[in-house]
Amino acid sequence: MTRYREICADLAGRIGDGDLAEGAELPGVRELAQRFGTTASTIGRAVRTLADAGVIVTADRRRTRVAPDGAVAARRFLHAERVFRLAGSDDPALDVVIRRLGRGLRPVSTEGSFGGLRAVRQGYADGAAVHLLHHTGTYNAPFARGLLRGLRPHLIHLWRREQGLLVPPGNPRGLAAAADLAGLRVAKRRHGTGTRVLLDRLLLAAGHDPDALRGPETGSHLETALSVASGVVDAGLGVRSVAHDLDLDFVPLVCEDYDVVLTGDALDAAAPLVAALHEPDVRAAVTALGGYDAGSAGRVEELGA
Repeated sequence: MTRYREICADLAGRIGDGDLAEGAELPGVRELAQRFGTTASTIGRAVRTLADAGVIVTADRRRTRVAPDGAVAARRFLHAERVFRLAGSDDPALDVVIRRLGRGLRPVSTEGSFGGLRAVRQGYADGAAVHLLHHTGTYNAPFARGLLRGLRPHLIHLWRREQGLLVPPGNPRGLAAAADLAGLRVAKRRHGTGTRVLLDRLLLAAGHDPDALRGPETGSHLETALSVASGVVDAGLGVRSVAHDLDLDFVPLVCEDYDVVLTGDALDAAAPLVAALHEPDVRAAVTALGGYDAGSAGRVEELGA
């Protein structure tokens, strides 16, 4: 590793660990050169590299400070070559983020939220996208604490999203709640997906047997919407954005938390994902799909178990 890269790694490591907080002023070029036993030009090259990476900001030649979200940018800089393996739930908005990250994120094929959590627990994935409501009324965190106990479970908050009934234009059957699905042909997500869990819960709460519901199983929200649009089924449960894509009507039922569950050891690999979620254009692209609130996207929460 060249000397300026060693200096970049040292400074980025201190910023990523919190030793140098957001807004903290770095020593001047001459002082840094003396500390690292190198030339001012080498320090200047390191400073320019970290500034280009968004780790620090240089207001003028004399003052260099840790950038807002500099810790996130520092971890992204240090672990740019690592690939984050993401399993779990299907979501159209997640495709926006996956395209942005390119080779930095590799989807791992699993069946829904439960399959994603299992993949993380077994070490086949670094994180799982989930939207599971616990009986305590809390989303995702209780499942992460239980299944990843002893592995320093964390959540990366993605967004809140609307789920509801996907129905033909004009809602010809006048559907307003899950209870109205009884006796109809309904597209259902497969067992193990968070959306199937949600549908079953809504039906049980309405006094209906989920197993009595007729209709095909689908592999994604888009497949559910296509089933409705083609007339194969009368309705389906899915996110608002796919209704918009296929000019379907949408009957909102719930607003749910959609997060990534991961272990503490996977935080470094997740740094590019966290950084992307903070980018205004990524948030804007997610929100533009309809039915998403990305205001807390990228917030990392340690669950303390």
